[in-house]
Amino acid sequence: MERLNYQTLKNLGSRDFVLENAPERVLQFGEGNFLRGFVDYFFDKANESGKWQGKVAVVQPIAKGLTQTINEQQGLYTLYLRGSENGEKINRRRVISSISRCIDPYEDFGAVLACAENPDLRYVVSNTTEAGIAFDPMCGFDDDPPSSFPAKLTVFLYERYLAFAADESKGLVILSCELIDNNGRELEKCVRRYAEYWELEAPFMQWVEKACLFCSTLVDRIVTGYPKNEAEELNRENGYEDRLLDTAEVFGLWVIEGPEWLEKELPFCGIGEPILVTPDHSPYKMRKVRILNGAHTSMVLGAYLAGQNIVRACMEDDVIRTFMNTAIFDEIIPTLTLPKDELEAFAASVQDRFKNPFIDHALLSIALNSTSKWKARVLPSVKGYVEKFGKIPPCLTKSLAFLIAFYSGGTYRDGVMTCRRGEETYTVQDDEFVLKFYAEHAADTSEALVHAVLSNDAMWGEDLTLIPGFEDGVLQALTAIQKDGAYAVMKV
Repeated sequence: MERLNYQTLKNLGSRDFVLENAPERVLQFGEGNFLRGFVDYFFDKANESGKWQGKVAVVQPIAKGLTQTINEQQGLYTLYLRGSENGEKINRRRVISSISRCIDPYEDFGAVLACAENPDLRYVVSNTTEAGIAFDPMCGFDDDPPSSFPAKLTVFLYERYLAFAADESKGLVILSCELIDNNGRELEKCVRRYAEYWELEAPFMQWVEKACLFCSTLVDRIVTGYPKNEAEELNRENGYEDRLLDTAEVFGLWVIEGPEWLEKELPFCGIGEPILVTPDHSPYKMRKVRILNGAHTSMVLGAYLAGQNIVRACMEDDVIRTFMNTAIFDEIIPTLTLPKDELEAFAASVQDRFKNPFIDHALLSIALNSTSKWKARVLPSVKGYVEKFGKIPPCLTKSLAFLIAFYSGGTYRDGVMTCRRGEETYTVQDDEFVLKFYAEHAADTSEALVHAVLSNDAMWGEDLTLIPGFEDGVLQALTAIQKDGAYAVMKV
């Protein structure tokens, strides 16, 4: 079977949309499944719309990556978007042709820097993991290449500044997709620190500030990546071998923080794709964290104790689904600031995402580090609800009781906490101080345990016993879990 490339598609008489030649207008740091299933998909759709004609030059972010494979396939790969929309099972296939080539900076950093001289270049995209945006004082300006992504970017921007003699019309729009708060602003801070650290001339940073735009963005799509178990069958169906097969959920959302002019410029805005440009992306970040992530965190521990193992099965259970919906629509949405219809539409999309028939999302994988997740995702909704209504939210209060029940009653040995669900055992994974805390309080009464958990500043950053009625509510729910089981307590 022939490898996927442009000639192979021609030989097969393929009717897929592909754009073989176009100027490189994007430099992308990262070649992994996520960017190929998200950003490169949007650029590909922009090409198909005819609104834009451009290619993405990809930079391999780490020493070992996909450069050879991407170049062997001339940047082509097959993407499957799978999931549920309005209760309908969806499985869409698309050949993506937005990537021109991949560059390995560890073999040829000069090829990366040569892209700075390209007058057509306009965008820089990155997804170099949460640890990627960090200042590393060990990076030198003359390193070949510097190890950190912000250092590479600083050198690249300096090369562009020199190549076009500080022409402000040759500035770049930088779209950061790393999963940290205010990713674009944090990246700009790193560039500034490197410029100062390396003592680059002041006019360079003045050019960066005036000519370049660092955008913080919110990315939302589960990209499940290479379908190892299906690859042979999919290749047979397609009639070619594709070593870059990628899969992702149908849902996608890209919120980009930027000025009004950016929305008019970006090639994928206005072509029916879920991309939003806004002066402040934080309300959308809060919406995602509180509704999507908050729904996970408030539901999964109770659902696991009730006997479920994957998210989709939870959505097929009337009791668990109703518990989650009540938490979202009655307790979380009222605490948020975006228009109610937008919030409810997003919440409806969460239902479809959790029902995705192509993803077996294990509850125990979501349960990892639930203490910090509950603090970030659920506690703000609890406090917002109490402030607005003067009473505690029933389902979110129960969610902390589920957490305590999930973490307690086990054995702690050699840094591992093992608990029981009926005849089965499961491992609780969290920070060591959290696991030690529950081990130290294993003999506590329910009342003493709830008080110790809620008053633990190290866990929550505050004393939760000070929230009126919250301690009594959690204790009542935990007592009911111990007596009647988690499933009974989830009934609302």
